[in-house]
Amino acid sequence: MPQFTVAALTAQYTTSALLTWLIFLPVIGAALVMLLPPSRQYLARNLALTFSGGAVLLASIAAGLLNWSAPGPYGAAIQLKQSILWIPSLNAHYFVGVDSLSMPLVLLTVGIMFFALVASARVEKSPKSYFALMLLLLAGLLGVFLSLDLLLFYVFFEVTLVPMYFLIGVWGGPRKEYAAIKFFLYTLLGSVCLLIVILGIYYYTRGLPGYPHGCLNLIQLATDPHIRRLFAPGGVGAHFASIAFWLLFVGFAIKLPALPLHTWLPDAHVEAPTAVSMVLAAVLLKMGGYGFLRVAYPLFPHQAILFFLPVGVIAVAGILYGGLCAMAQRDLKRLVAYSSVSHMGYVLLGIAVMDAAGTSGSIFEMVAHGVSSAMMFFLVGVVYDRAHHRDIPRLGGLATQMPSYWGFSVLGFLASMGLPGLCGFIGEILVLFGTFQASQTGSILMVATHGQAFWPLVILGVLATLGILLTASYYVWTLQRVFLGPPKAEHHHFPQLTGIEKLVLGPLGVAAVVLGILPGLVLLGPMEPAIAAVIQMLRSAVG
Repeated sequence: MPQFTVAALTAQYTTSALLTWLIFLPVIGAALVMLLPPSRQYLARNLALTFSGGAVLLASIAAGLLNWSAPGPYGAAIQLKQSILWIPSLNAHYFVGVDSLSMPLVLLTVGIMFFALVASARVEKSPKSYFALMLLLLAGLLGVFLSLDLLLFYVFFEVTLVPMYFLIGVWGGPRKEYAAIKFFLYTLLGSVCLLIVILGIYYYTRGLPGYPHGCLNLIQLATDPHIRRLFAPGGVGAHFASIAFWLLFVGFAIKLPALPLHTWLPDAHVEAPTAVSMVLAAVLLKMGGYGFLRVAYPLFPHQAILFFLPVGVIAVAGILYGGLCAMAQRDLKRLVAYSSVSHMGYVLLGIAVMDAAGTSGSIFEMVAHGVSSAMMFFLVGVVYDRAHHRDIPRLGGLATQMPSYWGFSVLGFLASMGLPGLCGFIGEILVLFGTFQASQTGSILMVATHGQAFWPLVILGVLATLGILLTASYYVWTLQRVFLGPPKAEHHHFPQLTGIEKLVLGPLGVAAVVLGILPGLVLLGPMEPAIAAVIQMLRSAVG
Protein backbone atom coordinates (compact mmCIF):
# COMPACT_ATOMS: atom_id res chain seq x y z
CA MET A 1 0.00 0.00 0.00
CA PRO A 2 1.41 3.45 -0.88
CA GLN A 3 1.87 5.92 1.94
CA PHE A 4 -0.38 8.90 1.41
CA THR A 5 0.88 12.32 2.46
CA VAL A 6 -0.72 15.71 2.05
CA ALA A 7 2.17 16.94 -0.09
CA ALA A 8 2.14 13.89 -2.39
CA LEU A 9 -1.59 13.84 -2.92
CA THR A 10 -2.06 17.56 -3.46
CA ALA A 11 0.78 17.61 -5.99
CA GLN A 12 -1.45 15.85 -8.54
CA TYR A 13 -3.94 18.73 -8.66
CA THR A 14 -2.80 21.50 -10.94
CA THR A 15 -2.87 25.14 -9.94
CA SER A 16 -5.81 27.03 -11.40
CA ALA A 17 -7.08 30.61 -11.38
CA LEU A 18 -10.70 29.43 -11.72
CA LEU A 19 -11.53 29.98 -8.06
CA THR A 20 -9.96 33.43 -8.10
CA TRP A 21 -12.18 34.37 -11.04
CA LEU A 22 -15.14 32.92 -9.14
CA ILE A 23 -14.43 35.12 -6.11
CA PHE A 24 -13.63 38.36 -7.92
CA LEU A 25 -16.11 38.20 -10.81
CA PRO A 26 -18.84 39.59 -8.51
CA VAL A 27 -16.45 42.38 -7.45
CA ILE A 28 -16.03 43.36 -11.10
CA GLY A 29 -19.80 43.26 -11.46
CA ALA A 30 -20.26 45.50 -8.42
CA ALA A 31 -17.84 48.06 -9.85
CA LEU A 32 -19.65 48.09 -13.21
CA VAL A 33 -23.01 48.46 -11.48
CA MET A 34 -21.77 51.51 -9.59
CA LEU A 35 -20.43 53.01 -12.83
CA LEU A 36 -23.87 53.01 -14.43
CA PRO A 37 -25.05 56.57 -15.13
CA PRO A 38 -28.06 57.75 -13.10
CA SER A 39 -30.26 57.59 -16.19
CA ARG A 40 -29.47 53.87 -16.64
CA GLN A 41 -29.62 52.68 -13.03
CA TYR A 42 -32.64 50.57 -13.90
CA LEU A 43 -30.11 48.23 -15.56
CA ALA A 44 -28.44 47.53 -12.20
CA ARG A 45 -30.50 44.42 -11.49
CA ASN A 46 -29.96 42.93 -14.94
CA LEU A 47 -26.22 43.57 -14.71
CA ALA A 48 -26.08 42.05 -11.23
CA LEU A 49 -28.00 39.00 -12.45
CA THR A 50 -25.56 38.63 -15.33
CA PHE A 51 -22.52 38.55 -13.07
CA SER A 52 -24.27 36.37 -10.50
CA GLY A 53 -25.15 33.99 -13.33
CA GLY A 54 -21.48 34.04 -14.32
CA ALA A 55 -20.58 33.00 -10.80
CA VAL A 56 -23.10 30.14 -11.04
CA LEU A 57 -21.46 29.04 -14.28
CA LEU A 58 -17.92 29.15 -12.85
CA ALA A 59 -19.00 27.29 -9.71
CA SER A 60 -20.67 24.64 -11.87
CA ILE A 61 -17.47 24.25 -13.90
CA ALA A 62 -15.46 23.91 -10.67
CA ALA A 63 -17.89 21.27 -9.40
CA GLY A 64 -17.55 19.38 -12.67
CA LEU A 65 -13.76 19.47 -12.51
CA LEU A 66 -13.66 18.45 -8.85
CA ASN A 67 -12.65 14.87 -8.08
CA TRP A 68 -15.24 14.32 -5.35
CA SER A 69 -13.87 10.90 -4.39
CA ALA A 70 -10.20 11.93 -4.09
CA PRO A 71 -8.46 9.66 -1.54
CA GLY A 72 -6.13 10.41 1.30
CA PRO A 73 -5.99 12.11 4.69
CA TYR A 74 -7.48 15.46 5.67
CA GLY A 75 -6.51 18.25 3.29
CA ALA A 76 -4.97 15.94 0.71
CA ALA A 77 -7.73 16.40 -1.85
CA ILE A 78 -7.63 20.20 -2.08
CA GLN A 79 -8.13 20.95 -5.76
CA LEU A 80 -8.18 23.87 -8.18
CA LYS A 81 -5.85 25.52 -5.74
CA GLN A 82 -3.92 28.74 -6.18
CA SER A 83 -1.28 29.94 -3.72
CA ILE A 84 0.56 33.26 -3.98
CA LEU A 85 2.77 34.72 -1.27
CA TRP A 86 0.81 37.66 0.11
CA ILE A 87 2.59 39.03 3.21
CA PRO A 88 6.11 37.53 3.39
CA SER A 89 6.86 38.68 6.93
CA LEU A 90 3.80 36.78 8.21
CA ASN A 91 4.12 33.84 5.81
CA ALA A 92 0.55 34.68 4.77
CA HIS A 93 -0.58 33.49 1.35
CA TYR A 94 -3.43 34.14 -0.96
CA PHE A 95 -4.30 30.44 -0.85
CA VAL A 96 -7.62 29.26 -2.21
CA GLY A 97 -8.80 25.76 -2.99
CA VAL A 98 -11.83 23.53 -2.82
CA ASP A 99 -12.71 19.98 -1.81
CA SER A 100 -15.91 18.04 -1.35
CA LEU A 101 -16.30 19.61 2.10
CA SER A 102 -16.56 23.17 0.80
CA MET A 103 -17.96 22.70 -2.71
CA PRO A 104 -21.57 22.05 -1.57
CA LEU A 105 -21.56 25.38 0.26
CA VAL A 106 -20.06 27.16 -2.75
CA LEU A 107 -22.85 25.83 -4.96
CA LEU A 108 -25.44 26.78 -2.34
CA THR A 109 -24.01 30.31 -2.15
CA VAL A 110 -24.09 31.09 -5.86
CA GLY A 111 -27.51 29.51 -6.30
CA ILE A 112 -29.20 31.31 -3.41
CA MET A 113 -27.66 34.66 -4.35
CA PHE A 114 -28.90 34.33 -7.93
CA PHE A 115 -32.46 33.69 -6.78
CA ALA A 116 -32.19 36.47 -4.18
CA LEU A 117 -31.31 38.88 -6.98
CA VAL A 118 -34.27 37.60 -8.99
CA ALA A 119 -36.43 38.24 -5.91
CA SER A 120 -35.14 41.83 -5.71
CA ALA A 121 -37.27 42.99 -8.64
CA ARG A 122 -39.08 45.63 -6.57
CA VAL A 123 -36.03 47.41 -5.18
CA GLU A 124 -36.48 51.07 -6.07
CA LYS A 125 -34.37 52.82 -3.43
CA SER A 126 -30.78 53.36 -4.69
CA PRO A 127 -30.78 50.22 -6.87
CA LYS A 128 -27.16 50.68 -7.93
CA SER A 129 -25.91 50.60 -4.35
CA TYR A 130 -28.21 47.72 -3.39
CA PHE A 131 -27.13 45.40 -6.20
CA ALA A 132 -23.46 46.35 -5.88
CA LEU A 133 -23.58 45.46 -2.18
CA MET A 134 -25.26 42.14 -2.95
CA LEU A 135 -22.46 41.27 -5.37
CA LEU A 136 -19.81 42.28 -2.83
CA LEU A 137 -21.55 40.07 -0.28
CA LEU A 138 -21.41 37.19 -2.76
CA ALA A 139 -17.67 37.70 -3.23
CA GLY A 140 -17.07 37.72 0.53
CA LEU A 141 -19.09 34.57 1.11
CA LEU A 142 -17.29 32.71 -1.65
CA GLY A 143 -13.96 33.88 -0.24
CA VAL A 144 -14.80 32.42 3.17
CA PHE A 145 -15.65 29.00 1.74
CA LEU A 146 -12.61 28.89 -0.55
CA SER A 147 -9.85 30.39 1.66
CA LEU A 148 -7.24 28.03 3.05
CA ASP A 149 -5.04 30.63 4.71
CA LEU A 150 -6.23 31.70 8.15
CA LEU A 151 -5.54 35.41 7.61
CA LEU A 152 -7.22 35.36 4.20
CA PHE A 153 -10.17 33.54 5.76
CA TYR A 154 -10.40 36.34 8.34
CA VAL A 155 -10.32 39.04 5.66
CA PHE A 156 -13.22 37.54 3.74
CA PHE A 157 -15.00 36.82 7.04
CA GLU A 158 -14.84 40.57 7.68
CA VAL A 159 -15.79 41.51 4.13
CA THR A 160 -19.21 39.92 4.55
CA LEU A 161 -19.95 42.17 7.53
CA VAL A 162 -19.94 45.50 5.68
CA PRO A 163 -22.43 44.86 2.84
CA MET A 164 -24.84 43.02 5.12
CA TYR A 165 -24.76 45.92 7.60
CA PHE A 166 -25.76 48.41 4.91
CA LEU A 167 -28.29 46.10 3.26
CA ILE A 168 -30.15 45.84 6.56
CA GLY A 169 -29.55 49.41 7.74
CA VAL A 170 -30.56 51.16 4.51
CA TRP A 171 -33.15 48.90 2.89
CA GLY A 172 -34.65 47.36 6.04
CA GLY A 173 -37.85 47.92 7.98
CA PRO A 174 -38.87 50.48 10.60
CA ARG A 175 -36.23 49.40 13.16
CA LYS A 176 -33.52 48.83 10.58
CA GLU A 177 -30.85 50.96 12.27
CA TYR A 178 -31.21 49.08 15.56
CA ALA A 179 -31.10 45.69 13.83
CA ALA A 180 -28.10 46.66 11.68
CA ILE A 181 -26.07 48.00 14.61
CA LYS A 182 -26.89 44.92 16.69
CA PHE A 183 -25.80 42.67 13.85
CA PHE A 184 -22.62 44.70 13.37
CA LEU A 185 -21.63 44.64 17.05
CA TYR A 186 -22.25 40.93 17.50
CA THR A 187 -20.36 40.05 14.34
CA LEU A 188 -17.54 42.41 15.22
CA LEU A 189 -17.17 40.64 18.57
CA GLY A 190 -16.78 37.34 16.72
CA SER A 191 -14.22 38.87 14.38
CA VAL A 192 -12.14 40.18 17.30
CA CYS A 193 -12.14 36.69 18.85
CA LEU A 194 -10.95 35.22 15.55
CA LEU A 195 -8.22 37.87 15.22
CA ILE A 196 -6.88 37.09 18.71
CA VAL A 197 -6.59 33.43 17.75
CA ILE A 198 -4.73 34.31 14.55
CA LEU A 199 -2.23 36.40 16.49
CA GLY A 200 -1.72 33.60 19.01
CA ILE A 201 -1.23 30.94 16.35
CA TYR A 202 1.32 33.11 14.57
CA TYR A 203 3.19 33.69 17.83
CA TYR A 204 3.32 30.02 18.84
CA THR A 205 4.16 28.60 15.40
CA ARG A 206 6.88 31.13 14.59
CA GLY A 207 10.24 29.36 14.71
CA LEU A 208 8.90 25.82 14.47
CA PRO A 209 10.77 23.53 12.03
CA GLY A 210 9.86 24.68 8.54
CA TYR A 211 8.04 27.80 9.77
CA PRO A 212 10.56 30.55 10.60
CA HIS A 213 7.84 33.16 10.00
CA GLY A 214 4.97 31.23 11.54
CA CYS A 215 2.20 29.23 9.88
CA LEU A 216 -1.25 30.40 8.82
CA ASN A 217 -1.97 27.63 6.31
CA LEU A 218 -5.15 25.91 7.51
CA ILE A 219 -4.18 22.50 6.13
CA GLN A 220 -0.66 22.60 7.59
CA LEU A 221 -1.98 23.82 10.93
CA ALA A 222 -4.27 20.79 11.08
CA THR A 223 -1.84 18.16 9.83
CA ASP A 224 1.76 19.15 10.64
CA PRO A 225 3.00 16.89 13.50
CA HIS A 226 5.07 19.66 15.12
CA ILE A 227 2.06 21.98 15.31
CA ARG A 228 -0.25 19.23 16.54
CA ARG A 229 2.18 18.41 19.37
CA LEU A 230 2.49 22.10 20.17
CA PHE A 231 -1.23 22.45 20.92
CA ALA A 232 -1.79 18.93 22.32
CA PRO A 233 -2.11 18.36 26.09
CA GLY A 234 1.33 18.84 27.61
CA GLY A 235 2.51 20.96 24.68
CA VAL A 236 3.88 24.47 25.02
CA GLY A 237 0.72 25.94 23.52
CA ALA A 238 -1.82 23.70 25.24
CA HIS A 239 -3.14 26.42 27.56
CA PHE A 240 -3.46 28.84 24.66
CA ALA A 241 -5.23 26.15 22.63
CA SER A 242 -7.99 25.85 25.24
CA ILE A 243 -8.54 29.60 25.21
CA ALA A 244 -8.33 29.72 21.43
CA PHE A 245 -10.94 26.98 21.04
CA TRP A 246 -13.48 28.99 23.03
CA LEU A 247 -12.60 32.21 21.23
CA LEU A 248 -13.23 30.45 17.94
CA PHE A 249 -16.40 28.99 19.38
CA VAL A 250 -17.68 32.49 20.18
CA GLY A 251 -16.72 33.78 16.76
CA PHE A 252 -18.43 30.99 14.84
CA ALA A 253 -21.34 30.52 17.26
CA ILE A 254 -22.37 34.14 16.66
CA LYS A 255 -22.61 33.45 12.94
CA LEU A 256 -24.35 30.09 13.35
CA PRO A 257 -26.02 31.39 15.65
CA ALA A 258 -25.90 29.36 18.86
CA LEU A 259 -27.49 30.11 22.22
CA PRO A 260 -26.97 32.60 23.90
CA LEU A 261 -25.27 34.51 21.06
CA HIS A 262 -28.33 34.35 18.81
CA THR A 263 -30.26 37.47 19.79
CA TRP A 264 -29.14 39.53 16.79
CA LEU A 265 -30.74 37.09 14.35
CA PRO A 266 -34.51 37.62 14.89
CA ASP A 267 -34.15 41.40 14.74
CA ALA A 268 -31.95 41.24 11.63
CA HIS A 269 -34.39 38.95 9.85
CA VAL A 270 -37.50 40.92 10.75
CA GLU A 271 -36.02 44.20 9.53
CA ALA A 272 -34.08 42.92 6.50
CA PRO A 273 -35.63 42.98 3.02
CA THR A 274 -36.92 39.62 1.81
CA ALA A 275 -34.01 38.88 -0.54
CA VAL A 276 -31.46 39.84 2.12
CA SER A 277 -33.20 37.55 4.63
CA MET A 278 -32.90 34.74 2.08
CA VAL A 279 -29.13 35.18 1.85
CA LEU A 280 -28.74 35.76 5.58
CA ALA A 281 -30.50 32.55 6.57
CA ALA A 282 -29.45 30.34 3.69
CA VAL A 283 -25.76 31.24 3.42
CA LEU A 284 -24.43 33.68 6.01
CA LEU A 285 -25.31 31.42 8.93
CA LYS A 286 -23.42 28.58 7.26
CA MET A 287 -20.17 30.49 7.74
CA GLY A 288 -20.42 29.48 11.40
CA GLY A 289 -20.85 25.77 10.75
CA TYR A 290 -18.13 25.79 8.10
CA GLY A 291 -15.81 27.66 10.46
CA PHE A 292 -16.16 24.89 13.05
CA LEU A 293 -15.42 22.21 10.44
CA ARG A 294 -12.55 23.95 8.67
CA VAL A 295 -10.91 25.93 11.48
CA ALA A 296 -11.88 25.22 15.10
CA TYR A 297 -12.05 21.42 15.16
CA PRO A 298 -9.16 20.60 12.78
CA LEU A 299 -6.81 23.08 14.48
CA PHE A 300 -7.71 22.13 18.06
CA PRO A 301 -9.02 18.54 18.04
CA HIS A 302 -7.84 17.76 21.57
CA GLN A 303 -9.75 20.72 22.95
CA ALA A 304 -12.81 19.78 20.87
CA ILE A 305 -12.79 16.37 22.53
CA LEU A 306 -12.21 17.85 25.98
CA PHE A 307 -15.13 20.30 25.67
CA PHE A 308 -17.57 18.15 23.73
CA LEU A 309 -20.14 18.17 26.53
CA PRO A 310 -20.59 21.95 26.98
CA VAL A 311 -20.69 22.37 23.20
CA GLY A 312 -23.30 19.61 22.95
CA VAL A 313 -25.37 21.14 25.75
CA ILE A 314 -25.32 24.52 24.01
CA ALA A 315 -26.39 22.85 20.76
CA VAL A 316 -29.33 21.01 22.33
CA ALA A 317 -30.36 24.09 24.31
CA GLY A 318 -30.50 25.99 21.03
CA ILE A 319 -32.64 23.29 19.45
CA LEU A 320 -35.21 23.37 22.23
CA TYR A 321 -35.09 27.11 22.96
CA GLY A 322 -35.41 28.03 19.29
CA GLY A 323 -38.39 25.70 18.90
CA LEU A 324 -40.18 27.04 21.98
CA CYS A 325 -39.58 30.65 20.93
CA ALA A 326 -40.85 29.91 17.43
CA MET A 327 -44.04 28.44 18.86
CA ALA A 328 -44.67 31.64 20.83
CA GLN A 329 -44.35 34.06 17.88
CA ARG A 330 -47.16 36.05 16.26
CA ASP A 331 -44.90 37.51 13.54
CA LEU A 332 -44.50 34.94 10.76
CA LYS A 333 -41.01 36.11 9.82
CA ARG A 334 -39.81 36.05 13.43
CA LEU A 335 -41.16 32.50 13.72
CA VAL A 336 -39.07 31.40 10.75
CA ALA A 337 -36.06 33.21 12.23
CA TYR A 338 -36.31 31.34 15.53
CA SER A 339 -36.75 28.08 13.64
CA SER A 340 -33.32 28.77 12.11
CA VAL A 341 -31.84 28.93 15.62
CA SER A 342 -33.32 25.50 16.29
CA HIS A 343 -32.14 23.98 13.00
CA MET A 344 -28.61 25.32 13.43
CA GLY A 345 -28.52 23.61 16.82
CA TYR A 346 -28.54 20.29 14.94
CA VAL A 347 -25.57 21.46 12.88
CA LEU A 348 -23.59 22.23 16.03
CA LEU A 349 -24.59 18.96 17.71
CA GLY A 350 -23.52 16.89 14.69
CA ILE A 351 -20.12 18.56 14.74
CA ALA A 352 -19.73 18.22 18.51
CA VAL A 353 -20.20 14.43 18.62
CA MET A 354 -17.37 13.85 16.10
CA ASP A 355 -19.02 10.91 14.37
CA ALA A 356 -19.12 10.33 10.60
CA ALA A 357 -22.92 10.25 10.48
CA GLY A 358 -23.20 13.34 12.67
CA THR A 359 -20.70 15.31 10.60
CA SER A 360 -22.39 14.26 7.37
CA GLY A 361 -25.71 15.29 8.88
CA SER A 362 -24.32 18.69 9.85
CA ILE A 363 -23.15 19.50 6.33
CA PHE A 364 -26.33 18.13 4.79
CA GLU A 365 -28.42 20.14 7.25
CA MET A 366 -26.56 23.31 6.28
CA VAL A 367 -27.36 22.76 2.61
CA ALA A 368 -30.93 21.61 3.26
CA HIS A 369 -31.64 24.49 5.61
CA GLY A 370 -30.18 26.84 3.03
CA VAL A 371 -32.78 25.66 0.52
CA SER A 372 -35.77 25.49 2.87
CA SER A 373 -35.04 28.73 4.75
CA ALA A 374 -34.61 30.71 1.53
CA MET A 375 -37.93 29.32 0.39
CA MET A 376 -39.61 30.10 3.72
CA PHE A 377 -38.40 33.70 3.92
CA PHE A 378 -39.47 34.31 0.34
CA LEU A 379 -42.91 32.88 1.11
CA VAL A 380 -43.18 35.28 4.04
CA GLY A 381 -42.17 38.13 1.73
CA VAL A 382 -44.90 37.16 -0.76
CA VAL A 383 -47.68 37.45 1.80
CA TYR A 384 -46.17 40.63 3.29
CA ASP A 385 -46.18 42.32 -0.13
CA ARG A 386 -49.93 41.73 -0.29
CA ALA A 387 -51.10 42.06 3.32
CA HIS A 388 -48.45 44.61 4.48
CA HIS A 389 -48.20 42.75 7.77
CA ARG A 390 -46.99 39.38 9.05
CA ASP A 391 -49.34 38.96 12.02
CA ILE A 392 -50.32 35.28 12.06
CA PRO A 393 -53.70 35.72 13.84
CA ARG A 394 -54.78 38.29 11.21
CA LEU A 395 -54.07 35.88 8.38
CA GLY A 396 -56.12 32.77 7.62
CA GLY A 397 -58.04 31.17 4.80
CA LEU A 398 -55.28 31.86 2.27
CA ALA A 399 -55.45 28.30 0.90
CA THR A 400 -58.66 29.00 -1.01
CA GLN A 401 -57.76 32.53 -2.03
CA MET A 402 -54.17 31.82 -3.19
CA PRO A 403 -54.07 28.11 -4.14
CA SER A 404 -50.67 28.19 -5.88
CA TYR A 405 -49.16 30.04 -2.93
CA TRP A 406 -50.73 27.45 -0.63
CA GLY A 407 -49.10 24.62 -2.59
CA PHE A 408 -45.61 26.11 -2.43
CA SER A 409 -46.13 26.98 1.25
CA VAL A 410 -47.06 23.41 2.15
CA LEU A 411 -43.90 22.20 0.41
CA GLY A 412 -41.71 24.80 2.13
CA PHE A 413 -43.21 24.25 5.59
CA LEU A 414 -42.98 20.45 5.35
CA ALA A 415 -39.41 20.61 4.03
CA SER A 416 -38.35 22.86 6.90
CA MET A 417 -40.29 20.68 9.33
CA GLY A 418 -38.30 17.62 8.28
CA LEU A 419 -40.97 15.46 6.65
CA PRO A 420 -39.42 12.24 5.27
CA GLY A 421 -38.89 12.55 1.54
CA LEU A 422 -37.95 16.24 1.77
CA CYS A 423 -34.60 17.86 2.44
CA GLY A 424 -35.04 18.73 6.11
CA PHE A 425 -35.40 15.13 7.25
CA ILE A 426 -32.04 13.69 6.19
CA GLY A 427 -29.70 16.06 8.00
CA GLU A 428 -31.53 15.96 11.32
CA ILE A 429 -31.92 12.18 11.37
CA LEU A 430 -28.22 11.74 10.54
CA VAL A 431 -27.26 14.04 13.40
CA LEU A 432 -29.43 12.02 15.78
CA PHE A 433 -27.97 8.73 14.51
CA GLY A 434 -24.49 10.21 14.87
CA THR A 435 -25.16 11.30 18.45
CA PHE A 436 -26.28 7.83 19.49
CA GLN A 437 -23.49 6.14 17.51
CA ALA A 438 -20.96 8.34 19.30
CA SER A 439 -22.07 6.63 22.54
CA GLN A 440 -20.99 3.22 21.24
CA THR A 441 -17.72 1.54 22.10
CA GLY A 442 -14.90 2.57 19.79
CA SER A 443 -16.16 6.04 18.92
CA ILE A 444 -13.81 9.00 19.27
CA LEU A 445 -15.51 10.37 22.37
CA MET A 446 -15.92 6.99 24.07
CA VAL A 447 -12.22 6.19 23.56
CA ALA A 448 -11.11 9.64 24.69
CA THR A 449 -13.28 9.59 27.83
CA HIS A 450 -12.79 5.88 28.61
CA GLY A 451 -16.51 5.26 28.26
CA GLN A 452 -17.67 8.14 30.45
CA ALA A 453 -19.32 9.94 27.51
CA PHE A 454 -22.04 7.28 27.20
CA TRP A 455 -24.82 8.78 29.30
CA PRO A 456 -24.19 12.42 28.35
CA LEU A 457 -24.43 11.49 24.67
CA VAL A 458 -27.58 9.43 25.17
CA ILE A 459 -29.24 12.28 27.07
CA LEU A 460 -28.22 14.80 24.42
CA GLY A 461 -29.65 12.54 21.71
CA VAL A 462 -32.97 12.08 23.52
CA LEU A 463 -33.37 15.81 24.14
CA ALA A 464 -32.46 16.65 20.55
CA THR A 465 -35.17 14.25 19.38
CA LEU A 466 -37.73 16.39 21.22
CA GLY A 467 -36.76 19.25 18.93
CA ILE A 468 -38.30 17.39 15.99
CA LEU A 469 -41.61 17.26 17.84
CA LEU A 470 -41.42 20.97 18.61
CA THR A 471 -40.68 21.79 14.97
CA ALA A 472 -43.63 19.74 13.75
CA SER A 473 -45.89 21.37 16.34
CA TYR A 474 -45.24 25.01 15.49
CA TYR A 475 -45.14 24.50 11.74
CA VAL A 476 -48.39 22.52 11.57
CA TRP A 477 -50.06 25.04 13.91
CA THR A 478 -48.84 27.90 11.73
CA LEU A 479 -50.11 26.22 8.55
CA GLN A 480 -53.49 25.85 10.20
CA ARG A 481 -53.69 29.48 11.32
CA VAL A 482 -52.39 31.07 8.12
CA PHE A 483 -53.98 28.94 5.40
CA LEU A 484 -56.98 27.02 6.75
CA GLY A 485 -60.36 28.19 7.94
CA PRO A 486 -62.91 30.35 6.16
CA PRO A 487 -61.57 32.98 3.71
CA LYS A 488 -61.36 36.52 5.03
CA ALA A 489 -62.89 39.39 3.10
CA GLU A 490 -59.80 41.55 3.58
CA HIS A 491 -57.76 39.04 1.58
CA HIS A 492 -60.01 38.75 -1.46
CA HIS A 493 -57.93 41.24 -3.43
CA PHE A 494 -54.67 39.33 -3.00
CA PRO A 495 -53.27 38.53 -6.48
CA GLN A 496 -51.99 35.09 -7.37
CA LEU A 497 -48.27 34.35 -7.58
CA THR A 498 -46.45 36.32 -10.25
CA GLY A 499 -44.08 34.81 -12.79
CA ILE A 500 -41.02 36.06 -10.89
CA GLU A 501 -42.32 34.59 -7.64
CA LYS A 502 -42.85 31.22 -9.30
CA LEU A 503 -39.38 31.47 -10.85
CA VAL A 504 -37.89 31.74 -7.36
CA LEU A 505 -40.09 29.20 -5.59
CA GLY A 506 -40.06 26.56 -8.32
CA PRO A 507 -36.33 25.71 -8.33
CA LEU A 508 -36.13 25.91 -4.53
CA GLY A 509 -39.05 23.50 -4.25
CA VAL A 510 -37.45 21.11 -6.74
CA ALA A 511 -34.18 21.23 -4.79
CA ALA A 512 -36.03 20.44 -1.55
CA VAL A 513 -37.59 17.35 -3.14
CA VAL A 514 -34.42 16.13 -4.89
CA LEU A 515 -32.31 16.47 -1.76
CA GLY A 516 -34.94 14.55 0.18
CA ILE A 517 -35.38 11.72 -2.31
CA LEU A 518 -31.80 11.31 -3.58
CA PRO A 519 -29.59 12.48 -0.69
CA GLY A 520 -26.87 9.91 -1.27
CA LEU A 521 -26.56 10.53 -4.98
CA VAL A 522 -26.76 14.32 -4.78
CA LEU A 523 -24.69 15.07 -1.68
CA LEU A 524 -23.92 12.38 0.89
CA GLY A 525 -22.13 10.01 -1.49
CA PRO A 526 -19.86 12.66 -3.04
CA MET A 527 -19.00 14.02 0.42
CA GLU A 528 -18.14 10.66 1.98
CA PRO A 529 -14.35 10.73 1.34
CA ALA A 530 -14.03 14.23 2.80
CA ILE A 531 -16.06 13.27 5.88
CA ALA A 532 -13.93 10.14 6.40
CA ALA A 533 -10.79 12.28 6.22
CA VAL A 534 -12.14 14.71 8.82
CA ILE A 535 -13.10 11.90 11.21
CA GLN A 536 -9.74 10.17 10.77
CA MET A 537 -7.93 13.42 11.50
CA LEU A 538 -9.98 13.89 14.69
CA ARG A 539 -9.50 10.25 15.68
CA SER A 540 -5.73 10.64 15.42
CA ALA A 541 -5.96 13.14 18.28
CA VAL A 542 -6.83 10.33 20.70
CA GLY A 543 -4.04 8.04 19.49
